[in-house]
Parts: sequence; structure tokens; C-alpha cells
Amino acid sequence: MNPFARASGPSMTRRLIFSITAMMALLWLLAVGLGLVVMEEEYAEMFDGTLQDTAERLVPLVVDDLEHRGMLAEPDDNRPGTAPQQLQTGNSSGDREYLIYQVRDASGRVLIRSHDAPEQAFETPLKAGFWKNTTYQFYTATDESAKVFIQVADAFENREEALREGAIALFLPLALLIPVSGIAIWLVVRRAVQPVGELRRQIETKDGGNMEPVDASILPRELQPIATSVNLLMTRLRTALDAEREFTSNSAHELRTPIAGALAQTQMLISELRDPANRHRAGQIEASLTRLSHLAEKLLQLSRAEAGIGIAEKSVDLSLVLDMVLTDFWRGMNEPQRLILNRTEGAKLTGPFSEDAFAIVLRNLIENALVHGRPGEPVEVFLENGGPVRIVNGADLMSEGELATIRKRFSRGKTEATGSGLGLSIVERLLGQMGGKLVLASPADGRKDRFEARVELPKTV
Repeated sequence: MNPFARASGPSMTRRLIFSITAMMALLWLLAVGLGLVVMEEEYAEMFDGTLQDTAERLVPLVVDDLEHRGMLAEPDDNRPGTAPQQLQTGNSSGDREYLIYQVRDASGRVLIRSHDAPEQAFETPLKAGFWKNTTYQFYTATDESAKVFIQVADAFENREEALREGAIALFLPLALLIPVSGIAIWLVVRRAVQPVGELRRQIETKDGGNMEPVDASILPRELQPIATSVNLLMTRLRTALDAEREFTSNSAHELRTPIAGALAQTQMLISELRDPANRHRAGQIEASLTRLSHLAEKLLQLSRAEAGIGIAEKSVDLSLVLDMVLTDFWRGMNEPQRLILNRTEGAKLTGPFSEDAFAIVLRNLIENALVHGRPGEPVEVFLENGGPVRIVNGADLMSEGELATIRKRFSRGKTEATGSGLGLSIVERLLGQMGGKLVLASPADGRKDRFEARVELPKTV
């Protein structure tokens, strides 16, 4: 597991915040909508009541005024000059009237009208009660003895305006309340799910090099069973890994001594034999023992890699490790000029990494380049300031499938050279613990052929 890798997928926190905020906003909008329905009904009752009260209050006042003016005529009064006259009230303020009215006699003639009332008589029938058309709501009040009808009208536009202003007054606060509530929900949810994030971070750090139990004491009651189950699983896994590592390490250690002794005896036997056939057979035994010794060495390195030795607490200069490893190779090579270091002047590679783990990585990659590269062609090691470390050797072009194959444990490419097929597995395991990665390229960067192994480590500040 790479501790530097970030989890992918939808966020539970984000989904929870969005869902709660959306549900709350939907409920608020629904409540406002229902409130507007109720408000419309209440407005209708209120306006109708005002309309009726106004008409009924005007009846005695209008009748008294008409009698005082002598404008009320008997039904059989047909004398010339006594026909009723149409009067108009004034509106000194100049504002539009919300309620308009007309005073009509039994014949439908308009006797008095308000300032904004039309000169023509309303289309309303001369009958007491409510009546409406597409524009107005009317109420007709009458005095039966005087045969006078007071018709008061209220435009539906007034009611729609009042309802619209009420809706704006309800919706405007939501425009501020919803984002503020969303921020409050975000803060509350983030605080509530913080233990889940802490548990996730603790589990993310668990791998072959970190098998410490999860601290369940800081978790809420709902998450403690999960932490307990994880700890039980980690205990069983740690036991199994420890047994595997111990077996691998012990096997490698136990094999090294008898193999070394058998190899030494075989070499002495070869020096004493004179018969070519016997010397050939003894040479085959020597080669087999050498391969077995190499395999035991790789198993020991694999055991150390599985133990998680890649991370160190303090920062070190890995360029010094590179110099030491190259010096060891040069001393043991028959043709040291074949291994070339191309290092930028003053280049360093620093970070909180294990020097031992980095040395194992370099030894495996350089050894692979020397053993599996074209005989006689140079092996070049490149280091620029801050990395990466590139190791390039002569080789035929390889396909993506072949590059993927050689990464597998105990897998080898098309080569006649001896090997165990464990080198790249050990390298990738250690680099994974160091937060880096191994990149294989064919052809090499900037070349038409050759093979390149590139070690990329995370940048440090």
C-alpha cells in the first residue's frame, strides 16, 4: 500500500451536506408555498370583508346625501327638469383608489361615482351580494326603501400585488438563509464525521510496515466496533506476516552458510580435478550453487523489504549512498569502465528515506542492467539535483506487455542470463514504502533503443 496515495470516489461528507441542505431548502420552499396558498385565501377573505363593510357603510351616507340634495325621485315622477344628475367626487391626493364605487338607482342610472370609477355603469347586476368579472370583485349593497344601489369594486390587480409583495417578503430571507444554513450544516457535519476521517486516516497508514492497532479510545461508540474488528484483523495479519518473514529470513540465513561451504568445497574440488569431464560436471555444480546463493540473498532482501524498512525519521543525502554502491560495483568488476556515472555538478538527493533500503534498490537495478544488458555495452547511471535516478543499459526494444511481465515476482524477460526474477519485486516494494515508484521505459528517454529503469522519489521541502 502506498501511504501517499489519495482515496478516490464520492465523499460521504459532501453527499451528506448536500442532501441535508437540499432537503432543508425543499422543505422551506414547500412551507413558503403552502403559506402563500393560505395567505391568498386570507387575503381574499380580508379584501371581501373590507369590500362589504365599505359598501354597507356608504349606504346610509349616500341616501342621506341624495335626500339632502333632492336627487331622489319617485318612480312615477316624470316631470321635466327633475331628472337626476350625475355627480363626481373629488380626489385631492391624486393617488390611485384601491376601492371604486358607483351609486345607481333602480333604473341603473349612475348617480354618484368615485374619482377613478368609470362613467359608464358597472356591468354588475342590481342585486345585493358579491359578483365578479375578470377584472374586479364587486359587492352591491342596497336601501330597499330608497331604491339606491351602492356598488363597490376592488381590482384583482390589488390582491395580486399584495400577494406578490407577501411572496417576496417570504422568499427574500430564504436567499440568505439557505446559504447560511448550508455553511452551518457544513460545519456541524464536518465536526460530526471527523472521527470517521480519523479512523480512515489510521487505517490508510496500515501496511506491511505499520501493523500497530487503531486507537479506538478517541472514537465514538458507533465506530468502536469497527476499530475493534480492524485491530483483530491486523493482529491476525501481523501474526501471519511475521511467520512468513521469519521463515523467509531464517531460510535465507540458514542456507547461506551451507551453500557457501558447499561452494568453497566445489571450487577446491575443481582445482584438484584433472579429467575434463569431471571438471565440467563440477563446474555445473558450482554454477548451481552460485545461483542458489544468489537466490538466498534475494530472499533475504525480500524479507527485509517486507519488514518495511523504507521510511526513516530523519532526512539523509542518498547521493552518498549512490557513490558507495557504485564504488562497490567498480571494485568487483573486471571491466569497471562499463559502469558510468553521469552526475550533475552539485546534485543531491535528500529525503526521509532509509539508506539501507535505497542501497538495496540501486544494487538490484544496477545488477540487472549489468547482467541482462547487452554484453560490452555501457551501463549509465544518471543523477540530477533532486532526482530522479536513471539507469540505462543496452537492450532490444520491449513491448508494454513484456515490461509488465518482468515486474511480476519470479518472472523474467527474454534473456539467457541467470537470475531469480525477484529484483524488480524487491525494488517496487521498497519504493512503495518510500512513497516513490519505479518507471520502466523501452526505448530509454531520448534514445531510439536501450532500456531505462527510473527511480522517482517524492519531492521534499
